[in-house]
Amino acid sequence: MWQEILGAIALVMVIEGLLPSINPRAFRRTMHMMTEMDDRFLRTWGLVIMILGAVLLYIVKS
Repeated sequence: MWQEILGAIALVMVIEGLLPSINPRAFRRTMHMMTEMDDRFLRTWGLVIMILGAVLLYIVKS
């Protein structure tokens, strides 16, 4: 189980590092835009993305 969790964390780190390494200017612009967004908007989209990820994981594992 720990091996799967660490593998998942490693995959997230690889995916998170793609945009800043490929296009740092776009990454910086995106981060700047996110700092100006409403907290409620960010929280809602974060929840939506987590739910979609959980559903996708469930589909893949079953």
